[in-house]
Amino acid sequence: MVRTPLTPEERERGERLGMLLREARGGRSMTEIAASAGISAETLRKIETGRAPTPAFFTVAALARALGLSMDDLATRCVLVEVVDPAA
Repeated sequence: MVRTPLTPEERERGERLGMLLREARGGRSMTEIAASAGISAETLRKIETGRAPTPAFFTVAALARALGLSMDDLATRCVLVEVVDPAA
């Protein structure tokens, strides 16, 4: 099965998710949070750096739980805001 290429918006949303998770992790180690979420540190690294821009729902839910974040907050903060060109 061939996966459809991601849109620029999907990539940007993935980068935003990674940034939010990285900020929430703060000074805690990647290994600690990954273990708490039941994923590998490499998977967390890929999500945080945007190399895995569309992680599985249950992976995101486990990370949110491990970091004390709500899924609603993550979803809201990852929504892309359309920038309107005033010259248009």
